[in-house]
Amino acid sequence: QVQLVESGGGLVQAGGSLRLSCAASGRTVVNSAMAWFRQAPGKEREFVAAIGWRGVSTNYPDSVKGRFTISRDNAKNTVYLQMINLKPEDTAVYYCAARVGPAPTTRRESYDYWGQGTQVTVSS
Repeated sequence: QVQLVESGGGLVQAGGSLRLSCAASGRTVVNSAMAWFRQAPGKEREFVAAIGWRGVSTNYPDSVKGRFTISRDNAKNTVYLQMINLKPEDTAVYYCAARVGPAPTTRRESYDYWGQGTQVTVSS
């Protein structure tokens, strides 16, 4: 089992920045791809970013490409999401996820473990 705990969410003005963290405990996630998803009220959970187990391969949807950066520190069992130039449409609960596999897939169904989420609110 893997436990994931997100932190770093909050309220920020449009154009601002936030850095989310996801600390993993339990079974090691060193060999696992990690990802961030988000869910806004009334919408489905959507893919935001993913990173392979070595931290080399990454994946982003067009909506966040160039603004969000995912990274990981395997020594700390932690994955990060740096967000810049935030927009009101980025407002959502952000979830960290881990999968039993090395490839940074974008499919929600591919991820086996999920955190409880952290709220990000961007005001206009």
